[in-house]
Amino acid sequence: MSPDDKFHRPPIVRRLGLVDYVPTWQAMIEFTAARTEQTPDELWVCEHPPVYTLGQAGKPEHLLADNGIPLVKIDRGGQITYHGPGQVVIYLLLDLNRRSLKVRELVTCMEQAIIDLLAEHGVNATRLDKAPGVYVGQSGPDRYPAKIAALGLRIRRGCSYHGLSLNVEMELAPFSAINPCGYAGMPVTQTRDLGIALTSAQAAEALTRHLIQLL
Repeated sequence: MSPDDKFHRPPIVRRLGLVDYVPTWQAMIEFTAARTEQTPDELWVCEHPPVYTLGQAGKPEHLLADNGIPLVKIDRGGQITYHGPGQVVIYLLLDLNRRSLKVRELVTCMEQAIIDLLAEHGVNATRLDKAPGVYVGQSGPDRYPAKIAALGLRIRRGCSYHGLSLNVEMELAPFSAINPCGYAGMPVTQTRDLGIALTSAQAAEALTRHLIQLL
C-alpha cells in the first residue's frame, strides 16, 4: 500500500444510535485533540434527543421561545439549530491536510452528498448563498426555500469535527421556536414530507455512502 492509499482510505463509520448531545460533542473534542498523523478518519452516525445548539458566534435572540428543550452553546460555526429523534446526524472527523481538502471544499462535499441522495428520490435540492446547508422548493423576493439539512464545522490543527444533520422523519414543531440558522421565517422540511419513503436508519446508510464516495 502506498502512502497515498493509506491517506485516502475510506473513513471508519461508527453507528452510535440515539446518544445525548453533550457527551458526543465532548468525545469529538477529545478524539480530535488526541489524534496523530496516523489516526484514521471517522464518520460518527447518530441521532440525538431534543436539543438546540448555538454556534460560537451565535446570537441567543435567535431562540424565540422557551419550550423546555435545552440549549447548548458549542464551538462550531453557524447560528442556532435543532436536533431531535428522526434526524440523521453525521459527524465528520477528518484530517483535511492529509486529504488535501480545504474547508470550503469539505462543505461543498457535504452539501453535494445530501443533494445527490435527494436526487436519487426525485427531489431537486440546492444551496443558498451565505447560508450553508441544503434547501428545497422555490425561493422568491419575500420568502426562503425550505431548509432540509444544516451544516456546521470546527477545524482544529487541520482536522474537522461536527458535521451535518438531515431532517428525515422527525417532529418539526421545535424549529418554530428558533430562527433556523439565524434566518427569521425560514421554513423547514424533511424527507418524509417530500414523499421519500426512507426511515432515518435507511437515510443514514444512504447518506453515509454518498459522503464516502465524494471523500
